[in-house]
Amino acid sequence: MGPAGDTRLDGFRAPGSYGNGSSRPGERSSWPDRHVAVRNDSPVRPERGHMTDSERTTDLEILERMWLVRAFEEKVSELYAAGRVAGLIHLGIGQEGSAVGTCAALRSGDYVFGTHRSHAHAIAKGADLRKLMAEIAGRSTGYCKGKGGSMHISAPDVGFITATGVVAGNIPLALGAALSSVTRNEKRVSVAFFGDGAGQSGPFHESLNLAALWKLPVVLVCENNGYVEFSPLSAHTVVERLADYASVYSIPAVTVDGGDVLAVEAAVRRAVDTAREGNGPSFVEVLTHRLRGHYEGDPARYRKLSERDEWKQKDPVARFSRHLLGSGVTAESLDEVEAEARAMVARAAERALADPPADPADATGDVYV
Repeated sequence: MGPAGDTRLDGFRAPGSYGNGSSRPGERSSWPDRHVAVRNDSPVRPERGHMTDSERTTDLEILERMWLVRAFEEKVSELYAAGRVAGLIHLGIGQEGSAVGTCAALRSGDYVFGTHRSHAHAIAKGADLRKLMAEIAGRSTGYCKGKGGSMHISAPDVGFITATGVVAGNIPLALGAALSSVTRNEKRVSVAFFGDGAGQSGPFHESLNLAALWKLPVVLVCENNGYVEFSPLSAHTVVERLADYASVYSIPAVTVDGGDVLAVEAAVRRAVDTAREGNGPSFVEVLTHRLRGHYEGDPARYRKLSERDEWKQKDPVARFSRHLLGSGVTAESLDEVEAEARAMVARAAERALADPPADPADATGDVYV
């Protein structure tokens, strides 16, 4: 991160920044077998090859990024309840392992394309917290000058190209970026995040077909939280595992436990290496769960209390913290990570809310026809 008071995420900390200086406790693991769900209690240690020392991340850095996501979204919820943030807000609390695990496997120059629920994706890729909060709050200093809001974030300076409220609408865009990388021989990889609801859409299948046909360097990350807005996945399709779609197009696929951030990183890292080496796309299905409703304010009466309790036990932040504690990291170090993340978010929110609101006179600015 930047100097004290800076809210920009200029990359992860150097190894040994906390407590006992631990960097990578745990065992290593290779790419899981195709279509096999990884659901072990102890996080899988990913191989972290094909990266420079400065690009590799430590476990405490991963925890820090997850806490930044969690603290940021809790602050957004707080501001929304107080009437200081307007519009439709979709939080991904409980899904941090997917975003952070995926982006930990990427280089700074790789591309990420998000969804309507993409605060986590932007933060995990390194977005400036103040500019991100300003955008959500409709401030002129936001990434899109306050005109995009929560569902249309864009932070191209860190490789987060765009988010979209159109289900599966970002997947063709990711393919376009991947094609440009091939054309320019840049060795960049594109990642498209999408939910389980995208599997029933035309652009999803068209994109898988083209990605396979042209062997594009794209990683398709399906965040399967079991619900398509307010309905269980079973009400929309007989396909239980979205990774099964990939086999139709001869795309390598794997299903992993989204509560295990290191398992996500391991799966995505292998997929990224495959893409960067010119061997085409991969499909990573992340089984995850959002602890909030579809949108902020959704009472979520369609969900069972027992289901929520079960998934709280699989909370990726708490689960990874327990793993680190058992690996020799001190409780004080873990508390420090959380406290610093919350302080950064608080500073970013305070500064963003003090910024001027978007200018109505600029409503048609940046619109191209």
